[in-house]
Amino acid sequence: MTVSHQRHSGVARTSGESGTVAVEAAIVAPALVVLMLLVVFAGRVSEGNGNVERAASEGARAASLHQNPTAARKAAIDTASANLAASGTKCAPIEAVVDTSELQPGGRVTVDVTCTASMADVALLGVPGTRTFRAHAVEVVDRYRSDP
Repeated sequence: MTVSHQRHSGVARTSGESGTVAVEAAIVAPALVVLMLLVVFAGRVSEGNGNVERAASEGARAASLHQNPTAARKAAIDTASANLAASGTKCAPIEAVVDTSELQPGGRVTVDVTCTASMADVALLGVPGTRTFRAHAVEVVDRYRSDP
């Protein structure tokens, strides 16, 4: 069997190789798209986890600065919600549980934040439409603060 060589644009090709680039692209392109979507998904998950952890930490810090448990709860919830909104994490809903049972000098405040975020932009991977992120933060109340 003889293979004829054709010169086109300075590249030697055999007549049996025509169309192989298109076939290779058709095979590789879907794999590259899936790989890119996996990278986007991993980034979204990592960013969501970080944002919720920061929101819980900031909420606990805000609560520890108050001396009244009601004001501390409100400050923690408002701060965590504002932190998530500023980071661009769209949660539906945001849940923040604040434990102020040890809100006293030398005590501690704990905040648990739960955020259910949409993953619709990476739905092609077959991941669930939403993902729930959870974070827990503890902040020590300053031992030397004075009550007003």
